[in-house]
Amino acid sequence: MNKNNNIQEFCVVTGAAGFIGFHVVMKFLKEGKNIIGIDNLNNYYDKKLKIARLDHLIAQSSKIEGSTFKFYETDINDFDALSSVFSSNMINDVCHLAAQAGVRNSLEKPWNHIQNNIVGTINVLEVMRSNDISNLVFASSSSVYGLNEEVPFTEDLDISKTISPYATSKRSAELLCYNYSHLYGIQVKVMRFFTVYGPWGRPDMAYYIFAKAIMEDKPLKIFNNGVMQRDFTCVDDICQGFGLALDFNCEYEIFNLGSGESVELMHFINLIEKNLGKEAKKEMYPLQPGDVVTTWSNIDKAKKLLGYEPKISLDEGLKDFIDWFLSYGRKFDF
Repeated sequence: MNKNNNIQEFCVVTGAAGFIGFHVVMKFLKEGKNIIGIDNLNNYYDKKLKIARLDHLIAQSSKIEGSTFKFYETDINDFDALSSVFSSNMINDVCHLAAQAGVRNSLEKPWNHIQNNIVGTINVLEVMRSNDISNLVFASSSSVYGLNEEVPFTEDLDISKTISPYATSKRSAELLCYNYSHLYGIQVKVMRFFTVYGPWGRPDMAYYIFAKAIMEDKPLKIFNNGVMQRDFTCVDDICQGFGLALDFNCEYEIFNLGSGESVELMHFINLIEKNLGKEAKKEMYPLQPGDVVTTWSNIDKAKKLLGYEPKISLDEGLKDFIDWFLSYGRKFDF
């Protein structure tokens, strides 16, 4: 526990203005937790969306009794600024979601992923160590499974063959978390996310790009000629798993957070068309470098140890996204 004399105890959420971070903060505030949100509000995608999420959090937190939301526009790469946030507050828990996202983006700008996902993570771990904070939930990615053909993916698979700088940066961060768990007693729960979707999502994500292209009568670029499968996971289910992990005691554990099902990409696109009431123009392309053909989570471990149970069907989750997209989300760009 931080030795600060401040009476209020906080959970830090890095990447609080990001897609998943925003939803995690909202869930925790509703549960009565005091939250410190950290985000650098960078311009990787439309900054107006990040600010809109932040404004929504501030507005909603003012209506929720028993919880506090404090926001710091701070870059996790700025160690001194990050240290100042931690040393000036009583912090018990950390949910580390801040990262440079994007498999394809990592092929063009790999140094951004190394800096944000590896250096940024070591900064978070160091400020936790120096402030005696011992509970961490870390957001990782199913991309670490790389070229594995043994599906569904289990947490104990060999993942030595990652195929993008993004995936490698996430695996490296997992290993750093293990170092700090072993050396300094930080409890670490690594959560490997599988293709997260939902309202307030990132404009660079496939489902968002598809919906926007369909509404603007632009063709969809469909890779590997559409022969792909993904374990699509609603952000509400991801938040459920994150909350369960926060309260789980262990030294170091890795958990898959997915739906536990793998869905054909073309079926996913058909559901988007159905919800929009409009057919897509489709252009087929070969498999992109860095992409994998199939993702599919085995979630038995999360079910057994955390009590995790996905509750949102793909039909229900996509409808929620499309409703948000049509009423608000289509104005944002990548």
